[in-house]
Amino acid sequence: MLYAEYTERDHFTYEELLGLSQGNLVDDAPEQFIRLPAPPMLMLSRVVELERRGARGRIVGEQDINVADWFFHCHFRGDPVQPGCLGVDAIWQLVGLYTSVCGAPGSGRALGCKEVEFAGQIRPYNKVVRYEVDIRRFSQLKESGSAVSIGTAKVFVDGEHIYTVKDAKVGMFLDIGYPDYPRRSTNSLGGIMDRGQ
Repeated sequence: MLYAEYTERDHFTYEELLGLSQGNLVDDAPEQFIRLPAPPMLMLSRVVELERRGARGRIVGEQDINVADWFFHCHFRGDPVQPGCLGVDAIWQLVGLYTSVCGAPGSGRALGCKEVEFAGQIRPYNKVVRYEVDIRRFSQLKESGSAVSIGTAKVFVDGEHIYTVKDAKVGMFLDIGYPDYPRRSTNSLGGIMDRGQ
């Protein structure tokens, strides 16, 4: 697809999300363009809703659960459950995708969240996890070229509300990508992203 079509999308299939993880979904993408995590860290099977309302919006993704999912093999033996942190990561993935679709270039990074409250769990024989994120703020910082989105999410498994993540925040940053991995190069070490240079 072309970038103009990408920025107008209101849904994404699993194949399209895979394309974003591999960097080949958009034919004329900006030089610095989002990459979602590749499987097994891609925590989404599809995006079923994406709505923009100025600085606000909404994005809803779903994850199909399979008894053979990798995390059930190790978390925990004799008590398999999807780690709650992976659900939080799914929310960050959605907020990052929303930020990119709104036209922000760069590499996405999770910047935190305020509160996470768990009231349930995801087990191997559940069917679908639904992540509903209401974006309360999207803003682009013209001086740096960075952008940030903040949203509150509700997580449902097979229709039951099992947890809430308040003010999940994702930023898009220019010039932090590491495309020549595993070679040692400018961005091969981590640390503070903005050192005020």
